[in-house]
Amino acid sequence: MENNADFYTECVFGESVSVMEGDSVLLEANVTVIHEDEDILWRFGAEKSLIAKIRRKKQIFPTSDVPDGRFRDRLKLDNQTGSLTITNITTEHAGVYQLDISGAKSSPKSFSVSVYARLPVPVISSNSSQCSSSSSNCSLVCSVVNVSHVTLSWYKGNSLLSSISVSDLSISFSLPLEVEYQDKNTYSCVLNNPISNQTRHLDITQLCDTCPEPSNPSVSVSLIVLISAGSLMIVAGFGIFRIYRKHTKKDQEETVETRAEEITYTEPVFYKRNAHKWEVKEEDHVDYAPISMR
Repeated sequence: MENNADFYTECVFGESVSVMEGDSVLLEANVTVIHEDEDILWRFGAEKSLIAKIRRKKQIFPTSDVPDGRFRDRLKLDNQTGSLTITNITTEHAGVYQLDISGAKSSPKSFSVSVYARLPVPVISSNSSQCSSSSSNCSLVCSVVNVSHVTLSWYKGNSLLSSISVSDLSISFSLPLEVEYQDKNTYSCVLNNPISNQTRHLDITQLCDTCPEPSNPSVSVSLIVLISAGSLMIVAGFGIFRIYRKHTKKDQEETVETRAEEITYTEPVFYKRNAHKWEVKEEDHVDYAPISMR
């Protein structure tokens, strides 16, 4: 059945008809010709209030209303066939409609009309106040508000997992579900009545989050100790290296100074071969005493 205001639902005698709120419903009299001696009367409810009539003999084709005015500007009467149309129907128009044809041998006809409100889309939310690292399951809940005569169900793919129904108007009702965090199956929550349904698909990645793995205190402390010890060793090693370099440089400087102090220079001594001659010949050799070092 299509759900729009211009759609007309044909009623078959003896059968009930269901219609969505806001649609129009056609109650057919199934009369081919209305004779002059026949009157057609439409009544509504347990009180059988007269809401429409055709008096062919007097050429009267009026539509009326019940005392509370619920049918005002909603009734259309076909003066050729006697059929009645209710436009822009609401839940307050649900009930029994009776057709009486006076002067005819046929019995009164009745139509039971059920009107359903348009369904809201169900809401899926996490049923956990906080994430859980100890559990492998995610707790969810599907809920709806202000509905009546509906069924709320959880599906895993096309398989029904669970369902709950409500008849009277309910301010709010819900249906829980437990799934695994890593579940890759398709889950959906479906709200339906006899003529329509609304579906909400589950996105596990958005609603089911695991807690981050808690750090091990002992491991953290050990890691801090190791880091601290490593840092101290680096600092100590650097200090020892600087001290070593300082002392090495100092020792080298002292060694050079010591060696410089130990060098002794002596005056050169000249020896002459001829004691009687003051001049030295070119062929004569001059011997120098070697420089001794302690």
